[in-house]
Amino acid sequence: QVQLVESGGGLVQAGDSLRLSCAASGRTGSNYIVGWFRQAPGKERDLIAAIRWSDGNTNYGDSMKGRFTISRDNAKNTVDLHMTSLKPEDTAVYYCAARSGVSLLPTYKYTTWGQGTQVIVSS
Repeated sequence: QVQLVESGGGLVQAGDSLRLSCAASGRTGSNYIVGWFRQAPGKERDLIAAIRWSDGNTNYGDSMKGRFTISRDNAKNTVDLHMTSLKPEDTAVYYCAARSGVSLLPTYKYTTWGQGTQVIVSS
């Protein structure tokens, strides 16, 4: 069973950059996918990006490419989300999640979730 803990959220100003980190522990193996999601107040949870742990291949949600970059650090067992040119509409709780498998298609259900980290972008 994988456990996930997010960190790096906080209050930033519009235009700033921020890096979120998702630390994975427990029985991870190599065939699993880690995704970053966000949920703004009153809105649905959206996929930002996903990464396949075994080879680092990535997939991004609609309209998420460009300002968001997902990456993994094998040595630290973390998956990071680097965000640039932040906007007030990026304000949300950001979650990382994991599922077993190799497909990066967004249709598969994630089975393990972190507790989330709040990002607030002021104008």
